[in-house]
Amino acid sequence: MSEILSAAELARFNRHIILPQVGLEGQENLKLARVLCIGTGGLGSPISLYLSAAGVGVIGLVDFDVVDDSNLQRQIVHSTADIGRPKVESARDTLLGINPHLKVTLHGDGIRRDNVREIVSQYDLVVDGTDNFPTRYLINDACVLEDKPLIYASIFQFEGQATVFNFGEGDKRGPCYRCLYPEPPPPGLVPSCAEGGVLGVLPGVIGVIQATEAVKIILGQGTTLSGRLLLYDAMAMTFREVKLRRDPACPACGDKPSIGDVVEYEQFCGLPPTETQTEEKALADDDITPAQLKAMMEADPDLYVLDVREPHEIAICAIAGTLKIPLGELALRFAEVPKNQPVVVHCKMGGRSAQAVEFLQGKGYDNVKNLAGGILRWIDDVDGSLQKY
Repeated sequence: MSEILSAAELARFNRHIILPQVGLEGQENLKLARVLCIGTGGLGSPISLYLSAAGVGVIGLVDFDVVDDSNLQRQIVHSTADIGRPKVESARDTLLGINPHLKVTLHGDGIRRDNVREIVSQYDLVVDGTDNFPTRYLINDACVLEDKPLIYASIFQFEGQATVFNFGEGDKRGPCYRCLYPEPPPPGLVPSCAEGGVLGVLPGVIGVIQATEAVKIILGQGTTLSGRLLLYDAMAMTFREVKLRRDPACPACGDKPSIGDVVEYEQFCGLPPTETQTEEKALADDDITPAQLKAMMEADPDLYVLDVREPHEIAICAIAGTLKIPLGELALRFAEVPKNQPVVVHCKMGGRSAQAVEFLQGKGYDNVKNLAGGILRWIDDVDGSLQKY
């Protein structure tokens, strides 16, 4: 008998316990483990589902968002009945339905500079299911400062990657996120999944890899992905590896670290701060709002509005009267854009159109503006008859 596992748990996890690499002691270690899952979306869904099913004792869930119907194509911890509910509450109920012996701790306000270290310190390891660069750097630095292993992954369209950061002792300590990405990409260069799309089953593959690494670390078995970046291509159905090494000069985990606390990550990633700014201050110099664009179109019915989305996106919804040049073709077709009249560029959410504006300005255009928030914000603010996607 076990003093940690009940008779019901011994029966539930029998298929684990008979594995020599797990055994009774390993299953007890899983029950004693505390894992922080940051994000309950595409990656967080399979991560949390499989960790709960595996018998992890405490799972912390971090997410400030609510369930939207556009999530359900891939975020399998939620259901149609959960639309509008806080994601952490929806996920908690699903996880407890899988494993009633689990304890779930909710962090529904998300993580910020002022709470991340206190939250991370409560757990044995952290699994990152987030989708933006400021949060990834925030999580990484907190894990380095609190000496917690970090299981990282990212996904986009049909590809994913995963590794383990900040794991090991002494000379065998693996790299951290900053060793792989010392500097973030320029804002808008890497589209989000909302902008570029993602195959619904892709986060299932990558999230299960993350959950596997978490279980291995808890059990102290196998070889982790520390020092190896696993790259997955769903269309080719291939896996390959890239070797990673800890950077001795890394400001977070290097031999002489210069980061003594978490910092301002929006500023580091070239983004405007989000805590106290007004909407107007959030706009870049070349941005305009949908309301401003509407006024410009009413004043000038021939206003040149350029849509740089792909044809399959335009087939879903489009602003009437816009000209269409996909961003990938703009370098060859930019001469079609006039220089002698105002031009407003838009895409789905504002990222690709910002790149288009920057490109045109580099070609001598001083008459171009970017529609902040793209056509999705146009639908919210101006024309709700259009179909969102």
